Parts: sequence; C-alpha cells; structure tokens
Amino acid sequence: MKVLNLQCAHQHDFEGWFGSEDDFQSQLVRGLVECPLCGDRQITKQLSAPRLNLSTSRGEREVSTPTPSTPAQAVAPTPANDVTSVSPAQVQAAWLQAVQQVMANTEDVGQRFAEEARKMHYGESEERGIRGQATPEQTRDLLEEGISVMPLPIPDALKGPVQ
Repeated sequence: MKVLNLQCAHQHDFEGWFGSEDDFQSQLVRGLVECPLCGDRQITKQLSAPRLNLSTSRGEREVSTPTPSTPAQAVAPTPANDVTSVSPAQVQAAWLQAVQQVMANTEDVGQRFAEEARKMHYGESEERGIRGQATPEQTRDLLEEGISVMPLPIPDALKGPVQ
C-alpha cells in the first residue's frame, strides 16, 4: 500500500492510499482522484517521507524517544482568537466538521432551494433547515428579498454514503 500526501490547486492537503504508483497515476489520469474538501481534480503529489513499519517480533530493537531528565516545562495556552497558531489542517478539519453538521441537520431540497426558502420566509411552509442548489441570480434575488442564504460548497464525497 502506498500512502501519498496530495494537494489540490486550492492548496488543500490530504492523504491518498493506492496499491502502487501506477495505480495512483492511472486514477489521476482518469480523473478519479479529487480533493475531499472542494472536489478539485487538479491534484499534485507532495514530497513525503516513507512510512516504515518496524516490527519488534523479528528481533529488531524498538526505537524509543529519549525521555528528558528534567521536568517538563508548562506551556501557556494560546488564546483562541490567535489565528496565527491555527494550521491549515486544523482549518480543513473544522470546515469538514461544519459541513458534516449541516448535512446531518438539514433537508436536501435540491433545485427547489429558492422556492422552498421563499415559502418559509413568507410563512407558506414550516421553517426548517434546508440545503440545495441555487444559481447566482437566484441567490442574489433571495438576498434582495431579505432571505438569508449562504453558499456552502459540499464535497461530492460527503453527499453520498461514507464507506
């Protein structure tokens, strides 16, 4: 199994598992490798160190990290509003968690999004959390009518059942 560090054109980093380098290249050429965050198919392989599985069952010595002889120093927590300490991986994880939360707590109304949003806004149907597709023009019209909407790109991988 080959584990590769990959990145899309939007700088989203993710990991891909392939049977071999040929499998990766074949899937990449056929457009089967896509970013789990944005669905982009312009993927590049990043430099990475090989993953080694060393077993102690064959008599190799287990390598351990030396323990410092001095007590550990306490580190002050970073304030939550200090965005300089947030890594891109943390941002991606938070975004994916937010999308999963939206998916779990909203009804997919598909292409009827604008129509359903208007019905709720004008009291013609019960208010509930909905998601769906709207054109840029429909979105602008909804906003002009005072109906709050927010575009939220949802990766294709999250739209179907998760394996």
